Amino acid sequence: MVKANFHRYVIDANRDPSGASLYPGQNTTGLVPITDFDGQPLWRTPPDEEEIEVRRAAWHLPYHAALSAELARVKAIHGVVVLYDCHSIRSHAPYLFEGTLPDFNIGTNNGATCDPALERAVSETCRRVRGHTMVVNGRFRGGWTTRFYGRPEDGVHAVQMELVQSTYLATETLPFDYDDGKARLIRGHLAAVLEALERSAYQLKGTS
Repeated sequence: MVKANFHRYVIDANRDPSGASLYPGQNTTGLVPITDFDGQPLWRTPPDEEEIEVRRAAWHLPYHAALSAELARVKAIHGVVVLYDCHSIRSHAPYLFEGTLPDFNIGTNNGATCDPALERAVSETCRRVRGHTMVVNGRFRGGWTTRFYGRPEDGVHAVQMELVQSTYLATETLPFDYDDGKARLIRGHLAAVLEALERSAYQLKGTS
């Protein structure tokens, strides 16, 4: 597991280091977010390009160096590797999307970042979960991490899971109370997703 141990307001590990938008023409947040998910400003004085470069070198670059090394290590052992890129977000964020976001938001950049069998394994597993909703390549099609590393033709597959926070929190606003019962249930469903990915990955390995 590779985990970002810095706040996304410092720099967002899931954004293009060049600063290019993931969703041109749509509201989103950048490499160093200037606004929050409500469109409200985060900084009295926004960081300039020099400061952004400092942050890129201090946090974004080391994170992706660690992730790249782990992907290479696993692929060398198994011949195939799956990057399961995990995120969470509020179920309501009008600045970013209308209405209520589905519980499971699966992103493969419209199928470009993984073999169809892997996308199908995740989507079918989530679709079977009673009482929860899901979508594939809806509002979130996968961030820069998924899009950059997902190279199925080279045996590197990437799937993003954007999980709404209402699936494990009692409230999505302050004080963000954790709900043990919800979390226990959702962990079981996410474990099933990982197991489905593992099975599908080994089937791909067997046919390569």
